[in-house]
This record gives sequence, structure tokens and C-alpha cells, in this order.
Amino acid sequence: MSGIFISGPSRSSLGHARALLVLGLPLIGGHLAQFLIGATDTMMLGWYGVEDLAAGVLGASVFATLWITGAGFAFAVMPMVAAASEGPDAARQVRRITRMGLWLSGAFAVLVMPFLVDAEGILLALGQGADTAALAADYLAIAGWGLIPALGVMVLKGYLAALERTQVVLWVTLAAAAVNAFVNWLLIFGRWGLPEMGVEGAAWASLAVHLVSLAALVMYARAQFPEHALFQRMWRPDWGALRDVARVGLPISATNLAEVGLFASSAILVGWLGALPLAAHGIALQIATATFMVHLGLSNAATVRAGKAFGRRDAVDLAQGGRVAIALSLAFSVVTIAVFLTIPETLLGLFLSPDEPERAAILALGSVLLIFAAAFQAMDGAQVLVLGLLRGVQDTRVPMVYAAVSYWAVGLPASYLGGFVFGWGAAGVWAGLVVGLACAALTLMLRFWGRSLPAAAARFSAQAAPA
Repeated sequence: MSGIFISGPSRSSLGHARALLVLGLPLIGGHLAQFLIGATDTMMLGWYGVEDLAAGVLGASVFATLWITGAGFAFAVMPMVAAASEGPDAARQVRRITRMGLWLSGAFAVLVMPFLVDAEGILLALGQGADTAALAADYLAIAGWGLIPALGVMVLKGYLAALERTQVVLWVTLAAAAVNAFVNWLLIFGRWGLPEMGVEGAAWASLAVHLVSLAALVMYARAQFPEHALFQRMWRPDWGALRDVARVGLPISATNLAEVGLFASSAILVGWLGALPLAAHGIALQIATATFMVHLGLSNAATVRAGKAFGRRDAVDLAQGGRVAIALSLAFSVVTIAVFLTIPETLLGLFLSPDEPERAAILALGSVLLIFAAAFQAMDGAQVLVLGLLRGVQDTRVPMVYAAVSYWAVGLPASYLGGFVFGWGAAGVWAGLVVGLACAALTLMLRFWGRSLPAAAARFSAQAAPA
């Protein structure tokens, strides 16, 4: 297959690894800091009370589902800006793509806002307990307003990452995590004379974080890239760029919805089992999410690197960079599997008060769930990494179908069967997640190596051939 690749300024595998890590480590740090925001909510609510923890997990799952779905346009901006920055008229093309990414993200947020600010009826219809649904709805009625700035932040992070300004993404997210932790402490527990608000306090903290993060990134972009003039005449439509971003971004949004919807649905399924299993599920998922952030950061870096190789029409770099990115992801999976299997109770115990009456039961169930989290580490990392490569070459429609089938036609039914038909409870739900992620990893790998990469190489060769 390599015989059809055109030659280009190739690097050694070590060179690819170094370049990927230089770009990817700040992105990994940024994602871990973003995770820390959610983990802080979970940890502090866990210390506050199991009922508030369960409601926070449920509300945050609903918010995350819509947030990650809307972030498809931000994920489209990343490879499109990376490719445009390598071509002619770079400043104008970068501006067009980023502005319309902001337009589409804002439109999505406005469209789904009613589902966030009045969610109790929906949660009850999904079979959640009345008390948990009411508390989760209280959380979403406040935190839901943060969707507009949160999606704006995602677009600007994609724009800056594509321009290889990943350090600022890291520092802004770290600052946001610190603000979130402090405001959580003040409002959840009622410190410094403020009211004790429980789960509503966590919601106000989340809203504040999104607003502060957006303001910081807007100021940075204006100061560092005045030639892009991103925010001048923002009201003027650019229908061509809007169509291009929507063409790439809508399938990514659908793919994101399929994946995050699978995990949100798993929270709903576990919620049918009661508040205690839902609390254990939420804590175990937070731990698994922490390690997933590393794979996601590598995936983002792979998207940018693949997008730049795609813009240069360099199939050699595209293929070799893909192999190195996948190898790094697998190496990290080996480490995290060992950690999950050896110290599960140590990890879980960080999220619970020593005086929590249900602590022993939550630790016992959570330890079982982390066994399944270890099982899907390699699969989850592989599927998100290859999705990043596919987005780099702007192949998003067929991967959307593969992901939807893997998560919803395979993973979700398997979770229901394991949890309720076979009677394995929360462990059975997680077994279904393993099946769905494995299916996604296999089909997406076949798509990139068997179809997308050879097709890109053939197209580059045809474009380079003399007339």
C-alpha cells in the first residue's frame, strides 16, 4: 500500500513522536484540567451527600451530552484551520472558518437551551427517581446557561490548537479549574457567610468558569492574532464557509452524540438501579475519564498534525504520524490498566467522605466497575485516536455511521442485556460499554487504514502528476 504514497519531507518515528508530544502534552494537560473541573464537582458533592452526588452526576451527564454534541463544530474548526494555515490566503481562510464555527456553535446552544433549563419532566420520563430528577433539574436550570460560552470556548480552543498555541489552552483551563474549585467550596458548603447550596452551588461554579474562560480566550486571540480580526463584523454571514464547517462538523457532532450519548444512557440505566449504584458509576466514570483525557489530547494533536499533512498533500507524513500516534496511545493504555487493577479503592476513596455511611458499598461496586474500565482502556483510546486522524483528513460522514452503529446498535443493547436481562446490574451495563467501544475501534481503524489513507494518497498523486 505504501507504494502509492507520494514522497515528502518525511520524519523518523522518533521525530513524529517528539512533534506529537510537543503539540499534544499541553492539550493533554488542558483536557486533564477540564476533567478536573468535573472531578471537583463530583468529589465535593460526594463529600456533601450521596443524593446530591447522584443528582450532580445525572445533571452533568445531560449537560455533557449536549455540550460534546455541539462541540462537533469546534472539532471541525481544528483540522480545517490547520489545513488552511498551510495554504494560500491563510489569514482570511482561518478567519472565515473560525467565525462560522462560532456561529454554528451558538445556534446549536440556543436550539437546545429549552431542554436544559426545564429538564425535570424529561428526567422523570427517563425513569429517574423523583428526588434525584428534581435536584438534577435544579442543577441544569443554572448550569445550562453556560452552554453558550462553553461551546465558544471549545471553538477558540480548536482554533488556537490548530495554530499550535496549545500552551494558552492549558493555562486558561488550569485557571478555570482553580476558579471552579474555589467557587464550589464557597457555594456547595456555604463558606464565608454564603448560603449552603449543595448541587446548585456546583451549577453556579460551572457557569462562572465558562464565562471566565471565554473572556480570557477572546482577549488572547484578539491580542495575538490581530491579522485574523475574528470578532470584527461577527454579524456578517459567510455562507460558503458556513456550509464547509457544517459539512465537516455535523457528522462529528453526530459521532460525538453517539459516543457521549452511550455514556449518558449508561448513567440513566444505572440510575434505574438506585442512587447508590449511580454514585458508584459516577465516581468510576470520573476516574476512567481522567485517563481518557490523555487519549483525547493525543487525538487532538493527531488531528492537527494530520490536517497539516493533508494541507501539504504529504501522504508519507500522514501515514507515519498515524502509526506513531496510535502506538503512544496503546502504551499509555498499558499503564492505566495496571493502575486500575492494582489500586481501585485508593482511587475511588478520593471521592468519598470517610464518614459516608454508604462508603464501603460504593467502594465495593466501584472496584468492580474499574475492572471493566481497565478492559475498555485500549479500545476507548484507539477509537478516539483514529477518529482524530479521520477528522484530520476531513473524513467524517462514514465514521459517523460506524460510530452510531457501534455505540447504539451494539453497545447500548449490550449494556441493557448485561445490566437487566442477565441481571448483572451496573457491572453488566459497563460490560456493554466494552463491547460497543471495541466495535468502534475495529471499524474505524479499518476505515482509516483501508480506505481514507489510500484514497488521500491517490488523490495527492493525481494532483501532483503532470498534465
